[in-house]
Amino acid sequence: MNTSIKSILVFLISLFPLIVFSQQKFTRADTLRGSITPERGWWDLNFYQLNVEIFPESKSIKGSNIVRYKVINEAQVLQIDLQEPLKITSVTQDGQELKIRKDGAAHFISLVKKQLPGNFEEVIISYSGQPKEAIRPPWDGGITWQKDSNGNHFIASSNQGIGSSIWWPSKDHPADEVDSARISVTVPKGLMDISNGRLVGIDVGSTADTFHWSVVNPINDYGININIGDYVTFGEKYEGEKGTLDMDYFVLRDNLEKAKVHFQDARRMMEAFEHWFGPYPFYEDGFKLVEAPYLGMEHQSSVTYGNGYQNGYLGRDLSGTGWGLKFDFIIIHEAGHEWFANNITYKDVADMWIHESFTNYSESLFLEYHYGKEAGQEYVRGTRMNILNDRPIIGTYGVNQRGSGDMYYKGGNLLNTLREILNDDEKWRMILRGLNQEFYHQTVSTDQIEHYIAVKSGMDLRPFFDQYLRNNTVPILEYYFSDDQTLNFRWANCNADFTMPVDVEMGEKKLRIKPSTKWSQVAVDRKTELIIDPDYYVGSLKIR
Repeated sequence: MNTSIKSILVFLISLFPLIVFSQQKFTRADTLRGSITPERGWWDLNFYQLNVEIFPESKSIKGSNIVRYKVINEAQVLQIDLQEPLKITSVTQDGQELKIRKDGAAHFISLVKKQLPGNFEEVIISYSGQPKEAIRPPWDGGITWQKDSNGNHFIASSNQGIGSSIWWPSKDHPADEVDSARISVTVPKGLMDISNGRLVGIDVGSTADTFHWSVVNPINDYGININIGDYVTFGEKYEGEKGTLDMDYFVLRDNLEKAKVHFQDARRMMEAFEHWFGPYPFYEDGFKLVEAPYLGMEHQSSVTYGNGYQNGYLGRDLSGTGWGLKFDFIIIHEAGHEWFANNITYKDVADMWIHESFTNYSESLFLEYHYGKEAGQEYVRGTRMNILNDRPIIGTYGVNQRGSGDMYYKGGNLLNTLREILNDDEKWRMILRGLNQEFYHQTVSTDQIEHYIAVKSGMDLRPFFDQYLRNNTVPILEYYFSDDQTLNFRWANCNADFTMPVDVEMGEKKLRIKPSTKWSQVAVDRKTELIIDPDYYVGSLKIR
């Protein structure tokens, strides 16, 4: 990148929004949604039985959710979330109706039965109403109500940011994933519902059919979805690292033939990501790619697709290099989340970079696997034009507040920089695979991810992560020659304790220097132009 002027200007421009952001006020509703409240902390999710009936003509739903949980500590009030305008109509335990105190989306249920640690208990929550309609899915979230080109209903949920409680009652906090789930969706005759996991049965009625889906792996709440339409299906068997994986594709009837060609990217994705990240994490539940009436989303084992059967992101190359048109962005990116988001899930949305940085980086690894290392490197470098450096990548904890959108492109580049620091590609691949093994089906914090990478790399990476995750400035390597054979250098525009080795080229000679924020020197053969390895996301400035 052009370093000096661009980095400084970006830094100055970013000061105002950073100040405004730092003064942001959070509400009680933010805390109730984003924190482990006492009414959430004493019980551990075990199983959901979600039953939903869809009424397309009135854009309404009704249903129930059986919430099974394990008692960790004795308490008598349980928090369940459901957002307006939906309403909880009743809650029962062991057949006894319970009292509910409502505070916004949070519903505090007073239990009558004594909750003994170690016991498994259930509550049955019934609800109904018209859920929020998604206006710009998947970003604003809710239910999308559309029709296909033949006039058939085409309906889907998408709710990562706004939360699962936008359309069903849940323990709407990412720290606690349910161990397994069953999702039963009733839709008008002639339509199908595609949800997570495996189809285990269909109840056929005179005017409506109910599709029963079983998920046997832990699943985050935002990953649970419904997709309703005039679907047809095809599939394949993939011989992967854990055996035979069922890969099934559900598309609108008119798109079947082009999907059979275009969805070949799904197999290419699986080959590349099993190489880099380890076995697909949900063999038992299979893999599905499901056409949806919006761009797409990483719903676990039910990845949704709406990229128009074209390569790139809606036909655009987000890197500006040409490599972004070698694959369908939505297939690769959203499926990449099966490893980073669904297998490894953040405990707090402030750590959303764990999902998006690694998955953004996975796009370049896909290219590297199929087209060679330089293809991947060119792509990830090209995405830097999308970086704003407006505020830190990590958000505010406990209030359901994510960090900067730079978690995508800057996040991918910080991981690529980390790979350069490590300077051992196979060791780096083992770290990526190791993350998915160490934290298999777990919720995690940034501290856990940082610690794992530091231990496996054998490096003190605290200054690196503090700079790239908790600061919004790009380090600049300042340098000058005090004589023809002495190079002086330091890091500037960064945290006071920042230190990071960097590879540079001077003439035909390559060397690794280890700058800190204090001036250091190294002897060189002769005074010449200094070029930083372009795979490091840093700037440079010759000051004299």
